[in-house]
Amino acid sequence: MDTPAAANPGLEAFGYKQELKRSLRVRDLFAYGLAMVSPIAPIAVFGFVFNASRGMVPLVYIIGLVAMAFTAWSYIAMAKAMPVAGSVYTYAGRSMGPTAGFLAGWAMLLDYMLVPSLMYLMTAVALAAIIPGVPKWVWIAGMLAVNGAANLTGIENTTRLSFILTVFQVVYFVALLLLGVNGALNGVNGAHFTTLPLFNPEMFSVATMFSALSIAVLSFLGFDAISTLAEEAKDSGRAVAKATALLLPVATLLFVIQTYLMCLFLPGLTELPAGEATDAAGYTIGGLMGGTPMKIAASLMGGAFATFLSAVTAQAAAARLMFGMARDRKLPAFLAHVSPGRKVPDRALILSMLIAVGLMAVFGDRIDTLASMVNFGALTGFIFVHLSVIAHYTVKNKDRRWGRYLVAPVIGLSIIAYVLWNMDVLAKTAGLGWLAAGVIILIAVRLAGGKPVSPL
Repeated sequence: MDTPAAANPGLEAFGYKQELKRSLRVRDLFAYGLAMVSPIAPIAVFGFVFNASRGMVPLVYIIGLVAMAFTAWSYIAMAKAMPVAGSVYTYAGRSMGPTAGFLAGWAMLLDYMLVPSLMYLMTAVALAAIIPGVPKWVWIAGMLAVNGAANLTGIENTTRLSFILTVFQVVYFVALLLLGVNGALNGVNGAHFTTLPLFNPEMFSVATMFSALSIAVLSFLGFDAISTLAEEAKDSGRAVAKATALLLPVATLLFVIQTYLMCLFLPGLTELPAGEATDAAGYTIGGLMGGTPMKIAASLMGGAFATFLSAVTAQAAAARLMFGMARDRKLPAFLAHVSPGRKVPDRALILSMLIAVGLMAVFGDRIDTLASMVNFGALTGFIFVHLSVIAHYTVKNKDRRWGRYLVAPVIGLSIIAYVLWNMDVLAKTAGLGWLAAGVIILIAVRLAGGKPVSPL
């Protein structure tokens, strides 16, 4: 049965006109998503995932692929039905009503608004470790200038910068692969090929895996950002769907290969000491594989370049989410402005960068808290995507393909909910506090005699 969703409607069907520049192809969207995810993202959090998983890091990412595959499917289904820039906010608002739309957008703002701040701080820390004489604020100011120039001059420049930085990371990945295999063959630091990183029966438990996944999920965040570029893609929703379907398995394959090789250089260990041994584990292993040059490369590629790359793409995604919400008057209308020449949401971009500066001032010494809040916001948004699929296809359009549009999203929703449940208390407290603030805003609007504005 074909539903209206299958027709991949244009913006006019949603009451909007084309304002952003359509110039992105599937390969551009894929490169943007891979840049947001980062090909070597696990390096920065390797030590934390290693401890939480009792040494089975690659298994965590394999489980993550299964978990995220259901979420990716829901994004694909909704991108085809609603090829609009607002992403989760639009999906929830048009399928479940304006209140759900606002809460979904509010949850994803927690993710998209905090990710740039988190990534700027992590990049500054990595660079400060290499060149300690330069203050962190100098690095941050330079990154803001480069990021702002790329984003404000057009989405093509954003994707071009993302592509260049991604190439550097791929080069590092190839070096890690070659040195890792060579080191394991020659017994460097006791490294040898074993299946224990993939499955250690003495240490395995479902609770352990999902607890580790609640940390490792930070490496997966970003594939969803492709949907925010729906109005700038040449083939709209279809292009977004193709890029999303391609990105997740490719990224997971890269994650599994590199973390498996890294685990081989920690023979006999299932936990690292707290402190620098855990924080810098990914960089230290790079040194074991290839000496000081490889350790510096790990710090640059796995730390500085990877996190800055995520900041560039996250800033673009945050601006487009704000643009989508402002266009429907759920955020101040001035944020819906599009620059006439470059066709980008310039005011939303500038505001998102100013917010990033403020957040860095507040959370400069609490990166762990910032990371926890990012994960909570993203996973909550994923739940809204699954609910949107059920509401749009199964409830509103009476689609009888229940396996696709009911069973699959229910499974995905259940997995995400379980990961959320296994998050630490601080993450859940901070995230619930953000959602509570959104509810208070809704109540205040109602008491003032207003109501959420529907995008319909």
